[in-house]
Amino acid sequence: MPTPPACRSLGRQCRELALTLRIADLADDGPTLQDAATTWLLGHTRRITFGRPYRKDAELLVDATVHVPCKYLAVDHAGNGRPGASCVAHGFSGSLPTDTQPETPEPVRRGNGTYRVAFKGKGRWLDLPLTRAARRALPVLAGDNPCAGAPCRTADNSGGAACCRDLTLEAVVPASDGALETLLRARKSPYLCKVTRTDETTVECEVISACAYLETDGVSCGLHDRLLPNNQLAKPSICREWPDLDDDELAHPGCVFA
Repeated sequence: MPTPPACRSLGRQCRELALTLRIADLADDGPTLQDAATTWLLGHTRRITFGRPYRKDAELLVDATVHVPCKYLAVDHAGNGRPGASCVAHGFSGSLPTDTQPETPEPVRRGNGTYRVAFKGKGRWLDLPLTRAARRALPVLAGDNPCAGAPCRTADNSGGAACCRDLTLEAVVPASDGALETLLRARKSPYLCKVTRTDETTVECEVISACAYLETDGVSCGLHDRLLPNNQLAKPSICREWPDLDDDELAHPGCVFA
């Protein structure tokens, strides 16, 4: 049985967790890839609130709050006042701690083809026109979304566009910060799960946090076939390349590419 966090009272850590996330390696990833990675990561706002990206040493980082509660938190909704809460690991009890998750995530679109994306190292509101298919383009997959109707599911058993609704985070958690790592490992599964230390400074985890660029049908991407001012595709490359899974990697159940 994993050791619970060494908390002394109910607090913010019961409802959410502040982390520093790695976006890109400045030495290995060029400006185009840095912008794409920023647009991709900061688009997943369903359960994550992001700060402003910044550079530190040779890395592009962002401070973020992951709004996933601790698995030891028990909430009592009985009564007419503020809900009560208790910690099943330590026995603390009291009012349910507040959290900072906004009722509505910060928007990434304004309508009429205007979106907020990373471009030339900054978050910008840009008019992103749609591309037009070449007159003699082959019709193979033209206009079709291969993921539409796919029976893929995320770990919370929600169907459709699974790879647009969960993501793997690289959290900067030094091995010396055992308290933070324990808090991270105590998040409620499956909304945050598969916590794995990859090196002395990094812990990876998977979070279910849908991308805000998804259209109302829950499958189509608002950035699909849209162009940046430099005529490059606005949709991040990670979202438009067919997955190349290693032997030890698993696709979502029902993935059309598996």
